[in-house]
Amino acid sequence: MKRRRRAAPQLVRPSRGVPGAAIDHIASRARLSWLLALAAAIASAMSTTGLRAQDSTRARPRHTFLAIGAHAGDMEITTGALLLKQHELGDRVVFLHLTLGEGGNPRMSPEQYGEQKRREAEAVDSALGAEVIFGPYRDGEIPNDEEARRYVADVIRQVKPTNIITHWRRSIHKDHAATSAIVGDAVLLASLDGVKTAHPAYRGVRGIWYAENWEDPEGFDPYIYVDVSGYVERWRDAVSKYEFIGGKISGFRYLDYYTALATLRGAESRHEAAVAFDIDDMGKRRTLDSVP
Repeated sequence: MKRRRRAAPQLVRPSRGVPGAAIDHIASRARLSWLLALAAAIASAMSTTGLRAQDSTRARPRHTFLAIGAHAGDMEITTGALLLKQHELGDRVVFLHLTLGEGGNPRMSPEQYGEQKRREAEAVDSALGAEVIFGPYRDGEIPNDEEARRYVADVIRQVKPTNIITHWRRSIHKDHAATSAIVGDAVLLASLDGVKTAHPAYRGVRGIWYAENWEDPEGFDPYIYVDVSGYVERWRDAVSKYEFIGGKISGFRYLDYYTALATLRGAESRHEAAVAFDIDDMGKRRTLDSVP
């Protein structure tokens, strides 16, 4: 008995006389449409990834910087370039001036110069993108006592800073040294539930950085360098709103000194300009799992 051979499968073309060339054209267009759709899907995915990366950058945790100076002008001249940079990165910046520094102009009464310094501080701090708080103390008379510590602790609780900047602990100016001691203890007091002030306890301070000041040189050792390239000129314009920084009251060339210092610290850190800080010795420890 003969086995019947299966017929080879035949390509079935559409009826109604559609020619084979037309079928090939349709197939080519279908492939093209599929490729275009695939390319669009890839582009959309890449765009979404880029947006996620941008959102991730924007969503980084914001810092709040609280710069605590003995006198209006102390923190702006030493660290204003950094704080201007941080403001433009989206961080919050607050200055606390424990005194106005109203005793610094021999040609004006403390009351008159104090009002001038207040106006200047508001203008300078606004130009740096910062808020400002004025403390209750008199120039040269900051009390290194418990009441001052509680006052600063309550400001810390109110502002809720992640980073605090203040004076180095050793200084030729008693107000600077007192401020440094007060701030260090105030951070602790602010964190304790048992210490009662107008605001609840706050434990979010990550550390204290000590600014570099020509009056606070003893024992100061630059440890942290922060790049401020591109911000020096705007910082100079802002702080020049203080009359004493412009050299019209004191013979000390504040603006030249701190501009040159930014250049020096920049050279040391391989940047155009930088601001340097010291920290407490306990923070100068590195723990490694292995030798890098």
